[in-house]
Amino acid sequence: MRRFLLLFFVVTTVLILAIILKLRLFTSSEQTSKITITASFYPLAYFASSIGGDHVFVTTITPAGAEPHDYEPTTQDIITISKSRLLILNGGNVEPWGDKIKDQLKGTSTQVLVAGDGLFNQNLQENGQKIIDPHIWLDPLLAKKEAEAIEKHLVAIDPAHQGDYLRNLKTLETELDALDRAYKAAFTSCTLKSFVTSHAAFGYLATQYNLTQIAISGISPDEEPSTQKIAEIAQLVKSQHIPYIFFESLVSPKLSDTIAAETGAQTLVLDPLEGIPQEKQVSGANYFTIQEQNLVNLRKALICQ
Repeated sequence: MRRFLLLFFVVTTVLILAIILKLRLFTSSEQTSKITITASFYPLAYFASSIGGDHVFVTTITPAGAEPHDYEPTTQDIITISKSRLLILNGGNVEPWGDKIKDQLKGTSTQVLVAGDGLFNQNLQENGQKIIDPHIWLDPLLAKKEAEAIEKHLVAIDPAHQGDYLRNLKTLETELDALDRAYKAAFTSCTLKSFVTSHAAFGYLATQYNLTQIAISGISPDEEPSTQKIAEIAQLVKSQHIPYIFFESLVSPKLSDTIAAETGAQTLVLDPLEGIPQEKQVSGANYFTIQEQNLVNLRKALICQ
């Protein structure tokens, strides 16, 4: 009886190991048969996955809970990029390592797409210098342009699936158009037109919908504003009776809390969509759900009817 049980255990274990190995080999084979894409951070990865569908395998360089402005790729990240068919960058210096990696990839099999090329038309003053504002993905219409650039590049790499890529792009564009219409309709009857945010990520969105962004810090959320600037913003909040100060989920709310405490305002999240924590993605959060929540919070802050 013991021999039978031992034999049964051994056979069962071997079968389980064989199944696991087969599944791993299948997964590995499936991945290598797809177009391997590395995206610098979340929105670009989301667009690439939406357009590429089952034909692509997308990796994101910036971890879900990290800030792309400050993140430096690890050695493993560099290896991942070098094994990819396509690296997608936003441009506008949101990836401080972007220019260096482009130079390193010249002459290799990894193509580089800067999805924001030709789309940046806003600048900010930061530390006495004029800095390009890179946050175009927050404007649904500029996001469409980035998506179109990704689709075009995928077709060039994999023309056999052009029809699928185009259909997926049209689906994504339909959603972005619906988001644009929702934003356009949302601010027609609001008491305020200005909103205060922790860093200058919402300039393109504000321009698109005739709003005014008042940023506590500059392009990078880590920029420390002067005491004078904080005092000026606090005075503006008081004079315009602005009820909410926005902060972000990936950075410290210290500056927003400081001005809120000084003025009697409350704080509220406005997400620049630079990364979504993994647990939120698992529960269904994505580019569109975050944009929709941003719209709800903006209407609340602007006192819209």
